[in-house]
Amino acid sequence: MSEQIRIGFDVGGTFTDGVLMKGKQVISKTKSLTTEDITTGIINALDTLLEQSNIDHSKIEMVSLGTTHTTNAIIERRKLDRVGVFRIGAPATTAIPPMTGWPEDLVAALGEKEHVHIIRGGSEYNGKDIVPLDEKAIMDATKAMKGKVGSVAITGVFSPIISKHEDRAAEIVREYLGEEVFITQSHKIASISLLERENSTILNASVKSVMKRAVEAFKTAVADRNINTKLFVVQNDGSVMNADHAVEYPIFTVASGPAASVRGAVYLSGIENGAVVDVGGTSTDVAYIVNGFPRESSITVNIGGVKTNVRCPDLLSIALGGGTIIKSQQDKVTGLGPESVGYNLVKLGKSFGGPILTVHDIAVATGRLSRKLDIFDTNYVTHPGAIEALSPALVREANARIKERVEIAIDQMKTESGSIPAIFIGGGALAVPQQDIEGTTEVVLPNHFEVGGAIGTTIAEIGASAEMAVDLAVENRNDAIDRVVAQAKKNVQNAGAIAGTEEIIDVEEIPFAYMPGKKQKVRVRVKGKVFA
Repeated sequence: MSEQIRIGFDVGGTFTDGVLMKGKQVISKTKSLTTEDITTGIINALDTLLEQSNIDHSKIEMVSLGTTHTTNAIIERRKLDRVGVFRIGAPATTAIPPMTGWPEDLVAALGEKEHVHIIRGGSEYNGKDIVPLDEKAIMDATKAMKGKVGSVAITGVFSPIISKHEDRAAEIVREYLGEEVFITQSHKIASISLLERENSTILNASVKSVMKRAVEAFKTAVADRNINTKLFVVQNDGSVMNADHAVEYPIFTVASGPAASVRGAVYLSGIENGAVVDVGGTSTDVAYIVNGFPRESSITVNIGGVKTNVRCPDLLSIALGGGTIIKSQQDKVTGLGPESVGYNLVKLGKSFGGPILTVHDIAVATGRLSRKLDIFDTNYVTHPGAIEALSPALVREANARIKERVEIAIDQMKTESGSIPAIFIGGGALAVPQQDIEGTTEVVLPNHFEVGGAIGTTIAEIGASAEMAVDLAVENRNDAIDRVVAQAKKNVQNAGAIAGTEEIIDVEEIPFAYMPGKKQKVRVRVKGKVFA
């Protein structure tokens, strides 16, 4: 990756950050306002980067993005596919039907439950059939779906152990609905837990068209600018996958923004273990990094009001950013947020002649924020008199409250006592205190911190995983792990990695205490390179 020219984008709620890099050198960088359709904001940033760099377009070898397309679609209930649902598990799994407990408006956006079916079939934990698969029921239900659904989600009991019923159901759906309908199989999405895995599978099915439109629009924009290169999308763990793979598995991108920020922080600072504090205009995300990657959440991940078992970074989001409003009475702080002026900071903040006191203003008053970043159009202060008029006592108290909130957030992300390094990135990083932060060995503000997320998308490492249930009573442990490793390497190649560049990140073994024998889950995470 020493001389490769790469472009990366990080789509945030207010700004879309973009960078053009050559090796480790940042050639150009930009912040463009995020547009309602998201894609337009990315294209605006792309044009700015190309204009600033004056680079030969034919020499660009990689374009990647961290995108909020799927997350926004689920949260806003917009442009989702109508989904046909098959649960293969009757008569054993009929007590709690699919989509139980889902928000009503989300169920409605997916077509209500008109095409939700529980079919006889599924496997036991040992791989044996519960009952034979009812192929005729699948055929009849599929025929009724024709022309009424855009995507189909298939979930089988214990399919991560043996997927034959899911595979056969997918063959039947494809035969009757053709290639234009998307199919998602649960054993390719998540692990054993039936309900959460089913939820993840249905959500993945619902946003495939959203991701396909985004990828196709971006491919067109790149091609129109005579850029003939690989296109990648950031995954939840901060690695990337090729864009076509992202269309198949859009649920793996729901946390791509925060994950990219973590990877960018590691890349820019050289620190692989500690905390990452990503400060924006409205909120701050705090993550913990382990060996250069974000620590995974160990609890159920809620996406749009639905419980899933999708692997996502362990994040703590707090209502603290450059635009956070500070409430006060005379010299006393009466409240710190959670309200924020957001992108209206340059109109409403006191630094710009506005009536509202913000975290940004306190940073200016303390002298911490004393320079304009090239990436912003507006100077950091246009009305210094308004800042000079602030009470020193009020500034001190507000600064202490802001510092305390950052310290508490970092402390809450630790898994053991002791101090750790902290990396501050994001457009609002200069707005919060960085000196004498309790619980840290050092605070690092790396070069190009303001576009750390966009830089994180260009790291050019592919990530993938595989997990299987194995029985060590009938199979040698090392042989079982080797089998899962082989599948993980196959998966990372399918995601875009060059064969032979795979590297194992970790191997996780979890015994199934409630099952007879020596059964356990083995999960292997691997990474591979985009460039040899």
